[in-house]
Amino acid sequence: MKLRALGLIALVTLAGCSAPRPAAAAPISCASGKITGQGSSAQANAVSAWIRNYQVSCADATVEYASVGSGAGLAAFIAGAGDFAGTDSPLSAADQSRANARCAQAPAIHLPMVVGPIALAFNVAGVDSLRLTPATIAQIFTGRITTWNDPSIIRDNPAAALPATPIRPVHRSDNSGTTDNFTKFLAATAAPNWPHGSGSTWKAPGGLAQKGSNRVVSTIERSDGAIGYVEASYARFHHLPTARVGNAAGEFTAPTDAAAGNMVDGAKLTGTGGDLQLAIDYGTGSAGAYPLVLVTYEVVCKAGASPLVKSFLTYASSPTGQTAATRLGYAPLPSTLRTRVANAVATL
Repeated sequence: MKLRALGLIALVTLAGCSAPRPAAAAPISCASGKITGQGSSAQANAVSAWIRNYQVSCADATVEYASVGSGAGLAAFIAGAGDFAGTDSPLSAADQSRANARCAQAPAIHLPMVVGPIALAFNVAGVDSLRLTPATIAQIFTGRITTWNDPSIIRDNPAAALPATPIRPVHRSDNSGTTDNFTKFLAATAAPNWPHGSGSTWKAPGGLAQKGSNRVVSTIERSDGAIGYVEASYARFHHLPTARVGNAAGEFTAPTDAAAGNMVDGAKLTGTGGDLQLAIDYGTGSAGAYPLVLVTYEVVCKAGASPLVKSFLTYASSPTGQTAATRLGYAPLPSTLRTRVANAVATL
């Protein structure tokens, strides 16, 4: 039996000894052979746990996943490398056409598999709690707000003692689905203060640029006054405080798994024919919803998938697979969505 998750040395360390042992549940219907995937670092800890648990049960299977980022993962998949790609952003129209060609016009479909909050992790000496509206967040990451005692931040935190420490915003330097989701949130909720639109490449000037989530959190840890966007599991592992974010209901909510699930419950299904792309409704007024969320997908060919791809994704989308991800700090797929994903996997 082999267990390999290429490119995940730091991420496996992040999961550490707390990686869950396979839960007692319905046995996995195993397949044999070898498959490879690549892409999103946001889902890497979940995929690593799925690989571990699957291969404990299925000794004749080898599953590999390289955490290279969403953009690189999709590019590799479109070029014909690997059996699936992990991405935090749906394919563009042009890339969808190329992926369909790679799949012999099957087409390529999106299967949402992991949900999680994007946390605003911060390191400000003397500050343990922070509330931020979308407008304030946008002005921090455009460089219009430069100190922690700015009047806008004070308005969000009237009871807090905020220092005059310079703000050091940290963003991703690589092509990142996390960046895409973060900027989609800002474009939808703070457009007057965010002129940079959305996309997987960071466009705003200034700030500290770091490649990958691990380097983002490491920079925040060692920099007084720093704040950055990162998947919540990374912030939790590094014991960094995270901001409560203002939602459409007028609440400031923490980046908990339950609050992220509440937000995804309001998402709209935009794909058809087994393609389960979702559009987050940032204007949802649902009480308790954390508005800054990430839904990360597996992209696969709808036709021609190997029995091992189908078997592995069947496990990942099962209640047992979702529980394994939850234990690592992700939110489980809402039950209705999980059923849709499982049904789509069954048709591969």
